[in-house]
Amino acid sequence: MTTAAMFIEDETEFDAILTREAVMVVDFTAVWCGPCKLVAPMMDRLANEYGDRAKVFKLDLDANPSMAKRFGISSIPVVLFFKQGELLEKLVGVRAYEDFSEVLQRAL
Repeated sequence: MTTAAMFIEDETEFDAILTREAVMVVDFTAVWCGPCKLVAPMMDRLANEYGDRAKVFKLDLDANPSMAKRFGISSIPVVLFFKQGELLEKLVGVRAYEDFSEVLQRAL
């Protein structure tokens, strides 16, 4: 069975997940963002490969502008890596899949 990155609806849901998950990856995206469409399948691949050890999510910044302010996001795509509720790393822009998986490996 293939696992895809799930969408987080709002900041309340984000905060609940943040306290619940040991390791989580969040792809901050928007429907109109071309480069985000290149990152999206890599997030689904991360969810599929690491689903038993980490949770991978997507969050639409158009629907959640307060989240951009909260994490100082000025351009997307940006992928944030969290461990035990703490921000570990922020990768901005389109990157190679290995960049994302290496950061996730370090978080585990």
